[in-house]
Amino acid sequence: SMAIYAKLDTEIRVFSENTTGAPEGSSNLNVYHIYRPNYKKLTFRFYNENKKKKFKFKMRLHNNKQLSAEMTIDDVTGKSMRALDVFALSIKALVDHLLELLEKRGTGMSRDDVRWVLTLPAIWTDSAKQFMRKAALETGIPDKNLFIALEPEAASVYCQYLPTEKLYGAETGFVMSKPGGTADITMHEKLPDGQLKEICRAEGNDCGGTSVDIAFFQLFANIVGAPLMTAMKQEEPGAYLDIFRAFENVKRTIDNTTTGKVNVTFPFETFDILCQKHLSESFDSALASSKYANEIIRRNDKIRFEVDLMKSLFAPTIDGIVSLVQSILDKNKAHVASLILMVGGFSECRLIQAEMRKQFPKCRIIVPEQADLAVLKGAVLFGQNPLVIESRVIKTTYGVAMTAKYDPSKHDEMHKSVIAGVEKTRNLFDIIMNENSSIPVGTKITKSYSTTMAKQNEIKLSVYTTNNVNPKYVDENGCYLLGEFVMSIENPTDEKRWFNIEFEFGKTEVSVVAVEEKSGQLCKASFQII
Repeated sequence: SMAIYAKLDTEIRVFSENTTGAPEGSSNLNVYHIYRPNYKKLTFRFYNENKKKKFKFKMRLHNNKQLSAEMTIDDVTGKSMRALDVFALSIKALVDHLLELLEKRGTGMSRDDVRWVLTLPAIWTDSAKQFMRKAALETGIPDKNLFIALEPEAASVYCQYLPTEKLYGAETGFVMSKPGGTADITMHEKLPDGQLKEICRAEGNDCGGTSVDIAFFQLFANIVGAPLMTAMKQEEPGAYLDIFRAFENVKRTIDNTTTGKVNVTFPFETFDILCQKHLSESFDSALASSKYANEIIRRNDKIRFEVDLMKSLFAPTIDGIVSLVQSILDKNKAHVASLILMVGGFSECRLIQAEMRKQFPKCRIIVPEQADLAVLKGAVLFGQNPLVIESRVIKTTYGVAMTAKYDPSKHDEMHKSVIAGVEKTRNLFDIIMNENSSIPVGTKITKSYSTTMAKQNEIKLSVYTTNNVNPKYVDENGCYLLGEFVMSIENPTDEKRWFNIEFEFGKTEVSVVAVEEKSGQLCKASFQII
């Protein structure tokens, strides 16, 4: 999602308009706006459905701990493209479409007048967030105007403004964001002043709507074979996407009361031609010889599934989500969650709603109307007031690679080296911030570093992250290089000079600044994560 925000007062109202010719009820292609009375458009949502289905790139960023700006990604036909370009072009389509609308409406607003808010899963790494920031900046958005909002937080913020009821009061509640590829879960407590406090670090897995799509794909692969399904993606990508568009409707409508057969429209003619070409038999013949012969029948351009078979496609994903929620509850028994807020497209699946109510009867389960838009609308509210989140829980340990005097009682021989005749230990993990620390937004940790040679013109720090307990060295398994902090030293001298490096935590992104201790002057520096 991408939202925009302009600094205006008075009440917000929300409506949408379908400007793309999408079928009624298809929110994926709607343009959503938030207006203030008698003034300017404040937020926008637009999805190019072909791009959304063509590139399943969200999970690539979730699973890859060490991203590169040169990383490539395949489209549905198997063709590769630079991932950063895919993201940048997708965001640019949103930006250009909005700016065109603003110009048509005569608002007088330019790109620089907008506060742009990009929503991302809370479980994503810092490198994934930096990757998305870099992609957004390639569209011409000013860096100072771009904010990152975390999906479950944005949803939680939005739901504070629902007109029907006060959701939290003094309660503690889960926020479950399931927009597609991931299940993104955190726990918030509403404070007396209206701010939100994160109780536990965001956790998640790949049990989103996409995992059900994978199960659906595998069902067809069991009928006609995975090679034919791959051939369909390459030879008939439009037909391939049509199957999953039809399945999307099933995901939203099937529930525990559904009986009999579940109908799914599919491109029978294309399937039959491909079966004849690659299998030398008809689709009906392949279906009749498969293990689903008694559970699936074809009627013209529809496939009719036994309802139990269809429900079985959802079961592993639903079980994974329930297990994750239970795990978080078990870890945070000191905080009794009284409600569970479900947002994101997959939250509209009635099967997951029913199972959540069954497994957690003591919690109030809330699914807001248009749950797939809660994150977007909350992003606008977050853009107005980023400090609505009072504190967050750090999800990983941060540290820098450090060299220190060798101590045989503390350090191993493998990391020992001799520098200028002195025994030193390299690659020590100097902890800056520990995981699971609950800290106010904007918490700053200062470390002092000095020059080590005459005329030194820069200081470099390698920043690492890990979930290891008590990490000792940055080259241990489970330690990952986050990025390089490089600080320029103006007017290098022969004297030893000290600098205070200030790391800021608690916001949606980590930031670093440097100040010379003696002069108090801010130093030119960069923190490159990818």
